[in-house]
Amino acid sequence: MTVTTTVSELRGLLASDRAPALLDVRWALGDPHGREHYAEGHIPGAVYVDLDTELAAPPSREGGRHPLPAIADLQDAARRWGIRQGQPVVVYDDLGNTAAARAWWLLRYAGLGQVTLLDGALGAWRSAGLPLDAGLPADPPPGDVVLRAGALPVTDDDGAAELASTGLLLDARAAERYRGEVESVDPRAGHIPGAVSAPTGENLAADGTFLPADVLRERFAERGAGAAERVGVYCGSGVTAAHEIAALEIAGFEAALFPGSWSAWSADPTRPAATGPLPS
Repeated sequence: MTVTTTVSELRGLLASDRAPALLDVRWALGDPHGREHYAEGHIPGAVYVDLDTELAAPPSREGGRHPLPAIADLQDAARRWGIRQGQPVVVYDDLGNTAAARAWWLLRYAGLGQVTLLDGALGAWRSAGLPLDAGLPADPPPGDVVLRAGALPVTDDDGAAELASTGLLLDARAAERYRGEVESVDPRAGHIPGAVSAPTGENLAADGTFLPADVLRERFAERGAGAAERVGVYCGSGVTAAHEIAALEIAGFEAALFPGSWSAWSADPTRPAATGPLPS
């Protein structure tokens, strides 16, 4: 399936009789002002999506900081966003799509096939000199989309441990968090023993677009994706890991998401943690 939509393609779609639902997932770790950033300027017609409350269930020790929402809650949210059955969806943020990928993954997981990320995110729209709308628009007419969980693979703590020993488990966090040098968010520093470091930021070119498919394929193959029968990805709380899964799909690899990620793993005192640059 297609993972990205370019700015020029989006402009054509918005002018067509099959205009997509356009979702703005303005979120960054430690920045609770996504709605305000959206109000300062967003692509015309885009609907604001709150990652913490609409793309996640309440945090818990078992589920981590961003557990997957119940499918009924996600469907209610998607209908509030105005998504209609059979309508394509384009998602973006202002952070290289590292937050928007959570919405992309969830909607794909829920059975929607026509969901793409705006390649280059909001920065690409701005760079093209295209207009932005300010303020908080009225809610769109309610949609009628029907969602069903299970269209993309997921794994849990036990499955992540198994992947780390028998398959390939990628850690999408920044390298210094993987090595255990810093940890300001989760209970313990380090990484899941056996996991391989593959920071999400390295999936992107300098302009915030995804690297070409062949470059991504080489990047992940060097980490063992070509040889492994199964691949899984985790991050801090299952957000940027979704971006890594998008990059893997561009490269031709399928991967399971560990939604609880390090926030759930590190909160369980029975789970071991490794530090340093090597997997174990």
